[in-house]
Amino acid sequence: MAKPLMAKATAVWLVDNTTLSFKQIADFCGLHELEVQGIADGDVATGVKGFDPIASNQLDAEEIKAAEANPLQKLRIKSNPAAVGEEKRRGPRYTPLSKRQDRPASILWLVKFHPELADAQIARLVGTTKPTIASIRDRSHWNIQNITPIDPVALGLCKQTELDAEVQKAAKKKAAEGVVMSDDERRKLVSTESSLGMSQEPRLPTAIAGLENFTLSGAKDQADEAEEVDEKRDYSDADSFFNLPGDAEDEDEDDTDRRRR
Repeated sequence: MAKPLMAKATAVWLVDNTTLSFKQIADFCGLHELEVQGIADGDVATGVKGFDPIASNQLDAEEIKAAEANPLQKLRIKSNPAAVGEEKRRGPRYTPLSKRQDRPASILWLVKFHPELADAQIARLVGTTKPTIASIRDRSHWNIQNITPIDPVALGLCKQTELDAEVQKAAKKKAAEGVVMSDDERRKLVSTESSLGMSQEPRLPTAIAGLENFTLSGAKDQADEAEEVDEKRDYSDADSFFNLPGDAEDEDEDDTDRRRR
């Protein structure tokens, strides 16, 4: 049900000028019943001036009287013909001033860890513009060297459910286009809740990725060949290993004669 204009001020007027129950006023104004009771006690909406729903053409006096007579009857706001067909104007997400400086960090995080997201999706999530996203994608942003990627959910720029919804849209679009995705891309495209429920696949560290086919067969063959060569050698004349060549003996004698001279 549509809420009246200036809901809290309307509740103040109804509390002061009618005998409606707290629940009836709360249902009509979109407030909690305890909040309406706080208005009656003077603890809530202190200093708020009441807003007359009859003068603003939101309620009829006859309907208020009927609701006062029947505590179970709900108040219904009058239909405004001028508002028929009106839709809420859609615009960029509003970001508080205190968090606007965090938007580049969140954009860099989304571009880095979710490159499949379109610029329009990122703009909806963090409330930014496409030129800003493009400058961070191609690293032409004026402060790109000092930007650290930070999760927009951690920064409070969007909710986890909103991020998951955009990621799932990107996943459906990829599937419709028939693009073959790797395991890493598939993990990025699923939502956080779905990824936590996925079974973990054993993966080798990148540092030893090429060692799964490594064997010692080559070294073993070389050792066998060396043993065969040693077996074929003749070691019957062991003294020959200790006899020096003749030239070496002559050189030693010449050196001895020179020293004596």
